[in-house]
Amino acid sequence: MFVHDLVHQGAPTDLAIIDHERRFTYKETAEAVTNCRDRLAAAGIKAGDRVGIFSRNSAEYIFAYFGIASLGAIAVPINFQLSSREIAFIIKDAGIKHLLTYQPLNLVDALAQLRCDIKVVQHDMRTCGRKDETIPAAAPLPPSFDEDHPCVIIYTSGTTGTPKGAVLSHKNLTINAQQMEIMDCRPEHTVLCVLPMYHCFGWTCSVLYPLYCGATVVILDQFTPKETISTIRKEKITDLYVVPSICSLLTKLATAEDMKTLRLVVSGGTTLPLKIEQDFIDKFGVSICEGYGLSEASPVVTMNPPGKEKVGSIGPIVKGVRWRLIDANGDDVPRGEAGEFVIKGGNVMLGYWNLPDATAEALRGGWLHTGDIARMDADGYIYIVDRLKDMIISMGENIYPREVEELIYQFPGIAEAAVIGIEDKLRGQAGACFYSLHEGASINIRELKKFLQTNLALYKIPREFHELPHLPRTATGKIAKRVILEDFMKQKELKK
Repeated sequence: MFVHDLVHQGAPTDLAIIDHERRFTYKETAEAVTNCRDRLAAAGIKAGDRVGIFSRNSAEYIFAYFGIASLGAIAVPINFQLSSREIAFIIKDAGIKHLLTYQPLNLVDALAQLRCDIKVVQHDMRTCGRKDETIPAAAPLPPSFDEDHPCVIIYTSGTTGTPKGAVLSHKNLTINAQQMEIMDCRPEHTVLCVLPMYHCFGWTCSVLYPLYCGATVVILDQFTPKETISTIRKEKITDLYVVPSICSLLTKLATAEDMKTLRLVVSGGTTLPLKIEQDFIDKFGVSICEGYGLSEASPVVTMNPPGKEKVGSIGPIVKGVRWRLIDANGDDVPRGEAGEFVIKGGNVMLGYWNLPDATAEALRGGWLHTGDIARMDADGYIYIVDRLKDMIISMGENIYPREVEELIYQFPGIAEAAVIGIEDKLRGQAGACFYSLHEGASINIRELKKFLQTNLALYKIPREFHELPHLPRTATGKIAKRVILEDFMKQKELKK
């Protein structure tokens, strides 16, 4: 199956998309995709071309993405929060000559600074689904074009250095949509798409999967608590895919009546703190199915089954994915012990765009190395212990920040917490805790330390504690530890 074929999964008269007051049936959505396809072909876009999409969530985003895919071209979703320099890097790296956007971008200077002479043609997203009688129908794809051809390049957020483009095929994406069958989405369900469509989690889980099931996708162009709560009530949302920060705000601001139509809430993108999960469950009586994935895997790898959730777990491996937990030598660790989580399956990327060495490293031995440390229980449920790169080694002891953060979240008054490794002359590394407080709250650091000492080995307790107004986050809701550390080091230098 090709990605663009998903518009034919639902009954022609059933609603496929709700975008504020606009409603599109599956038949109307398929027609809009064809219209977009014809426009793009007339503009000279052909199979293999990389086409950028720079936009907030909208029905046109879906028309554009599917229109690009149906020509055999490769979609390149771009985070609309990036700077001109960051956008120019992606354009140069992917070789983008066509960009679909609602608002023209001035990229001349940014491209010149990168010594990039690509002339980018910008197209108005608002017209991409409209019929133009003067434009001829685009030629069909040749029989040689198959599901293994690239469909999209997903660029990493860049929080760990230069962004890399994960290349996903049509097969990668459609297989991953099928692998989500455990969530039991049906045509009568309404799925809220409030996570950004440029991100793999939001796109696969709240667009591709519901369309695969013939359900309705309800679009919000961004998350604001008031509009999100109102939309859940108005459109009787049944399925909600979110990140932990959204869970926390909904718990704080929504009523049980607001959330009564929900049958399914899925959290992903980053680790769901136990306190946030439990508070949500206590208030709304709806369990959260935490899942796990990464862009390189389209992205879903594990998912808690509805009705069989284990709090704190990311669930069992989804159907069709093979897994191992390995030590530093590449050997399997004993059951119940922690090791690096490596996987293989039809959802795993083709590789990184134009980065053969990085591809070989990520896919060494035929397995995708996630960089996450995990363990599996007797029932086959996976628990993420921490990021391999976030692990702190202090006096030869491994400290997993997530374990410490989970405890800090339980201390009254704490809203957000991040434990980060900093240099320590004696120990090599030590933990530093950066935290923010709930509005109106205050805490006693001595009491917090005493609380941690009661529950943790002494070597795991952070050496320093720093209160911030709020913790910076990436566009996908992850706490941006690298940004916190960089700001901390700058402040330290200024004090010298």
